[in-house]
Amino acid sequence: MKAEILRFDGAVERDPAIDAWMDEHRGELGSIAQAWFEVMRRCGDEVRELLHDGCPVVCLGDAPFGYVNVFTAHVNVGFFHGAALPDPARLLQGTGRFMRHVKLKPGMEANTSALNRLIEAAYADIKARVEHG
Repeated sequence: MKAEILRFDGAVERDPAIDAWMDEHRGELGSIAQAWFEVMRRCGDEVRELLHDGCPVVCLGDAPFGYVNVFTAHVNVGFFHGAALPDPARLLQGTGRFMRHVKLKPGMEANTSALNRLIEAAYADIKARVEHG
């Protein structure tokens, strides 16, 4: 049985609601979220975005692959199919059937190369899921 791909209506090339969200989340945590969301935005020409469940989400067309969210003391950089991603640096947290996230805190040294590889892998993963069903 083929797994269904989650789809979101309303994803656009650049969503002004996300810029407004970023404006509301200033400071260190907001800067962390914005920096990693920009990395996700640059994954490819087909990347679209929307605000879903109160946080910025990136999609390949209408199929989501990543998000950021700001909490009181940390930022999550999350992946909709994170459980399927290779994670040799063991950055991913969570126990859900599909989703995983990386928790980033101000002052904490982030493994930027490993997180960049996770983002690239999440984009490649959703691209394969969309193209090959």
